[in-house]
Amino acid sequence: MLIRISLFVAILAALAVGALNFTMVKDKVVTLQTTLKNTQDTLASTQSELSSTKSTLAKTEKDLTHTKQQLADANTERDQAVNKADAADKVAKKATDDLTAANAKLLDTQQQLSAYQNSGLTSEQAFAAAKTIKDLTAALNGTREENRMLGLKIRKQEAELNIYRNPDYHVPLPADLQGQVVVSDPKWDFVVINVGEDQGVIENGELLVSRHGKLVAKVIVRSVQKGRCIANVMPGWKNDEVMEGDSVIPAYPAQS
Repeated sequence: MLIRISLFVAILAALAVGALNFTMVKDKVVTLQTTLKNTQDTLASTQSELSSTKSTLAKTEKDLTHTKQQLADANTERDQAVNKADAADKVAKKATDDLTAANAKLLDTQQQLSAYQNSGLTSEQAFAAAKTIKDLTAALNGTREENRMLGLKIRKQEAELNIYRNPDYHVPLPADLQGQVVVSDPKWDFVVINVGEDQGVIENGELLVSRHGKLVAKVIVRSVQKGRCIANVMPGWKNDEVMEGDSVIPAYPAQS
């Protein structure tokens, strides 16, 4: 009887130990499963961050390459601008030298003309002198025109050079310049004005357009011919549509 009781107690103890072990193993399994899931989630998050980092790195490398190209282009444009400014300097210097030579020629012609006018001549000599004076006068007028054209050429070169050196530079135009709009195209914002090279207009000069004393717009000259010029309406300066007959004056008159 005692042996049966002992055996029964041993069985109960074994069952209790088995149940306890099962519970502990179950808890460990649950813990391991939780840890595994967390590890998997962390791995997925890390892989996502890695993918994002790779994308960011690729974009950064692309931006760096683009920036390097822009820098190279900017350096090239700068070198081209410097070379063009140097060339404009040389052209302006040559034009100045040509003007000096023309002035010297003009002075010599004036002195010769004065000498003929002040000398006492016979009728034959007077006839010959008159022809000479006529020729000298024609030469003098030609020299004056050449002098005027050289002066205009110098103004153009100086304006171009100043614009290269300072993009905000304003080209001066003759203070007494006055004209009228003869053609206007509101669709493309360009106008034709009845003043040009003969009146001292040069490219990139700016003109104020007015009607009955009120400012209509400001235009910038893009093309110049002998007696007219073509200009575009400047953005931000259009208060009304430009019309034929509107008056124009220099926006930046030259200082006398």
